[in-house]
Amino acid sequence: MTKLALALHQLEQRIAQARADGRALQVRGGASKAFYTCQGQGEILDLRELSGVLSYEPSELVVTVAAGTPLRELEALLAQHGQYLPFEPPHYAWSGSSQATVGGMVATALAGPARATVGGVRDYVLGVKLINGLGQHLTFGGQVMKNVAGYDVSRLMVGALGTLGVLTEISLKVLPRPPAEATLQFALEQGPALEQLHRWGGQPLPLNASCWVHDSTGTHAASQLFVRLRGAVAAVEAACSRMLADLPGERIDNAVAQADWERCRNHALPFFQQAPTPDALLWRLSLPQTAPVAQLPGPVLVEWQGAQRWVWAGADAAAALHATAQALGGAAQPFWVPPHSAAVPRRMVATDPALQAIYRRLKASFDPQSLFNPDLSPDAN
Repeated sequence: MTKLALALHQLEQRIAQARADGRALQVRGGASKAFYTCQGQGEILDLRELSGVLSYEPSELVVTVAAGTPLRELEALLAQHGQYLPFEPPHYAWSGSSQATVGGMVATALAGPARATVGGVRDYVLGVKLINGLGQHLTFGGQVMKNVAGYDVSRLMVGALGTLGVLTEISLKVLPRPPAEATLQFALEQGPALEQLHRWGGQPLPLNASCWVHDSTGTHAASQLFVRLRGAVAAVEAACSRMLADLPGERIDNAVAQADWERCRNHALPFFQQAPTPDALLWRLSLPQTAPVAQLPGPVLVEWQGAQRWVWAGADAAAALHATAQALGGAAQPFWVPPHSAAVPRRMVATDPALQAIYRRLKASFDPQSLFNPDLSPDAN
């Protein structure tokens, strides 16, 4: 029996025993996103022994890995073949070493700066294997682009936070890394920056990512818009010339820019690293890209061409933030909560009654005894 097969057998036994005993389990990989899920109920079910690349066909742009495979190992393998995960999943390696796993990437569905143009985690999941709350080891999807007849259950697991089953194997679509990249910087306030992004979005430009932030760390505080371009060499160079002709700005050295985009991806920019007050929460607002500037109570950073807006604000701003986001056609949720704070839920939940009803039916089907991560269920509030 191989090491992976043994780890899978032991995992199945633990789940069967927990089901027999009626004990809850915390599904966990590298715990790099424990701040986001804030799990608390049940024994830890560590998936890191489920590690390894099961198949990889660079010419087919498909890779299959065990769920506990370190994300850094997968990305290193892809890089050897000039390929990558375009949605830039965060590692959150604040301790200096990334512990993120591929299973955690799928379970949380978090994506980086390029999400608005290339799609999210869900768009790249081709198939999964999982163990449900009945102890059944199930297979959904496959290893080709067009493999779905009926409801795509594999993508249903993306963002489920481990509440519907334990992922054991994941197949992903990957892409070749674009041959050229450039980052442009413009001094703009938030309103003009959003308007300019919308104008550029309607033009045939290889836009890949954007970030607007008010830099309060420099000698002269300024609001800056950063735009990343990726694609063919000729397309990127032509776009740089066109955009800099439209608006005064500057092109940043690629080595400097790439390091900053990595910090943006992993929330290591100064904006994310220093809360303005000890009790401030980091809130995430998901809005339509065309939404205007929102009146928000604290420092703001804007990504995804306006679709994702981060704001530092206290728990007492929850009602106002929810109302603001809903009025603009979106939603707000707390993303990071100080460890001492219990004022708001620390997890993503469906606020729409219809969506909650759908979730409960899915939970009853996949995990009727609520073995897996019960504190992440909407009913745990």
